Parts: sequence; C-alpha cells; structure tokens
Amino acid sequence: MKEQFNLVVILGATAGGKTGLAVKAATHLSGEIISADSRQVYRGMDLGTGKDLQEYGNVPYHLIDIVEPGSEYNVFQFQQDCFDCIEDIWQRQRLPVICGGTGMYLDAVLRGYRMVAVPENPSLRKELERLSDDDLKQKLCQLKPEQHNRTDLEQRDRLVRAIEIALGEQDVAKQLPPLPQISPLVFGIKWPREILRKRIAIRLNERFEAGMIDEVQHLHDSGVPWERLEFYGLEYRLIAQYLQGQLNRNDMGQKLRSAIGQFAKRQDTFFRRMERNGVDIYWLNGEGDVFGELCEKIGDKIKVTGL
Repeated sequence: MKEQFNLVVILGATAGGKTGLAVKAATHLSGEIISADSRQVYRGMDLGTGKDLQEYGNVPYHLIDIVEPGSEYNVFQFQQDCFDCIEDIWQRQRLPVICGGTGMYLDAVLRGYRMVAVPENPSLRKELERLSDDDLKQKLCQLKPEQHNRTDLEQRDRLVRAIEIALGEQDVAKQLPPLPQISPLVFGIKWPREILRKRIAIRLNERFEAGMIDEVQHLHDSGVPWERLEFYGLEYRLIAQYLQGQLNRNDMGQKLRSAIGQFAKRQDTFFRRMERNGVDIYWLNGEGDVFGELCEKIGDKIKVTGL
C-alpha cells in the first residue's frame, strides 16, 4: 500500500532559503504555512527575526505576529498552537506546511511527545530526598531513556524537577485527548558550510540596510527593556549592546556574523539528533533545484487526512 502524507515540513539552518521553498510548495499543493520559529511569533520584531513577510504573497501563514514583544512564548504553547493550526487547515481541505528552524518546536510536533504544565509536588520531593544523586539519575533515565539534557543529570535540584515533570506528564497525558494523527513528509535544506556563511553575511547586510538597528531602538523606546531584548536572540542582544555603547558598529557586525554562523551549526546538530530519535528527514541540496526535487519526492503521496 502506498504511503500517504498529510503534512509537509521544511526545515534547515538560518539563511538556507526555507521560506521561499515553503511558499512554492504551499502554492503548488494548495497549502498554508505554519511558522516554526521561536521569535517570529512576536509583533514588531520583523527584521531581527528574518520574517521575510514579502515572500509569502497570497499564501496564508500562521503563528507569526501572535504575541506582544516583551511577553513570553514557549515550546509548550507552540505545540498546542501548531496542532490547532494543523487541524484547522485540514478542516478547510488544505495542506499544512510547517516551515522553520527552531529544532525544539519542530521536534515537539513531529515526535508528538506530551507537553503539560507540571506544578511542584511536595510529597514526591520528600520521597526523592532519600535518594542519592546516582539513584535520581537512574530514575530519570528510566522515565526518559532518550534524556539528552546533560544539565538535568549534573545538578540535584534539576534532577528532582526533571523527575517531577516526567511523572507529572505521565499522569496528565492519560487524561488528555489524542493528538492529531499526523503523517509528515520532512524536508531539510542542506548547504556547504562556506556557502551558508556567505548567505548569512549577505542576508545580514540586507537586514541592516532595511533598518534592523532602528527596529531594535524602536522596541526599546516602546517599553521593552534592554535586558529583555537580549533574551530574544543574537541580533537583538548584540544590537542592544551597540545601542548602549558597549560595542562599536564594526565589532557588532563581525560578532553577529560569527554568532549566527555558530547558531547555524547548532541547528544542524539538533536536526541530526532528531534523525537519531526517529524523525526521517529527506535532505535537499541547496545548490540544486530544491523545489523540483521536493515535487519529485512528493509525487502523488499527499492526501489531506485527519478529518
């Protein structure tokens, strides 16, 4: 029996051309784009997050400009919002196309692990007090065999909290409705490292010319503290430091190019981890005809299901 897919995902490192490919795919497949970017949810943070809204044309998009700058948005909220969007798009007989580079957001949806808000459990904590650090590590690894956050294994308070969350998630998950039955076809755009660095530099210069520094100044003037701006990632952190006189213009640009390059490496590392954890990613050569290759791979395998 031929495998059918009801969701297309396009991922990859920053400046890799994800949005352009997603727009072409959505246009070709009667789809709508769901952004999987942890910063593009914020209104008024356009150039610093690389929204590239002009690329979307008439293609509907979701999870962009949905919260105010200065507020918090996390992977738990994204998972809920993304599944809601998927079901809404299916109901209109259209295809969801998830596009983004925030690995944790993508992983939460593609692997469908339950994410729930877990309060502190005083009685459980009292029980765990009697256990040694090694016993706590063993217990956490039994609860989460795929544990990859090494910090949780190195600090006792984080060990206790991680166990608390793992047990809480198990209890709550039993009472939750089932997740949407997604059958994703996942594409990744891959570039040679040197070419990606050049693309990052070109794109960064374009955003500077479009007024990215003014955007950061405007956000601060509108009430977002410098400390909060630094929380929103590389561009906002380093430009905020420049605007406060902590860096000169040249140093800020050089540091930003280097930092974005390092960020792209971390994105690739996360995507490889997703593959090891069972997510099948079909890699497209960024230097080739990515849209043609995507269409060839999809063929007639797309069917809007889950209704």
